[in-house]
Amino acid sequence: MKNKELPKNYIDEKTGIEYRLVGDYYIPNLVLPNKKDVKLGRYGRMRARYLKENKKAEYTIMLIENTLQDHLIEIDKTANERFELLMKQFIKKENITEDLKATNQMEWVGKMNAIKNAVEEIILKELIYV
Repeated sequence: MKNKELPKNYIDEKTGIEYRLVGDYYIPNLVLPNKKDVKLGRYGRMRARYLKENKKAEYTIMLIENTLQDHLIEIDKTANERFELLMKQFIKKENITEDLKATNQMEWVGKMNAIKNAVEEIILKELIYV
């Protein structure tokens, strides 16, 4: 008895889902909506990597519900704003001035690097790795 040829595509009348034939199996034609054309910054990419590697269920749910990109954009924006704010506050608290930069550049660079590292650690702990 010859196998009759299976249709390449069909739509399930009950669910309305379209299926395509791949080998011997029908696979649903699921398509994610078009993404916004936005480039993620450093913090958005770090958050995406963290979710993908450490919070797989949360990552997958957001991907399926099409909320992942908006979440990453918001995290990136918030982290950058927080970085700027904390840098200004730490610089003011440590009394680092342009005068110090002009008179002792190496001390200024050392203090600025220490502040930057502290601020980044705060951002990573509060926004990225949660």
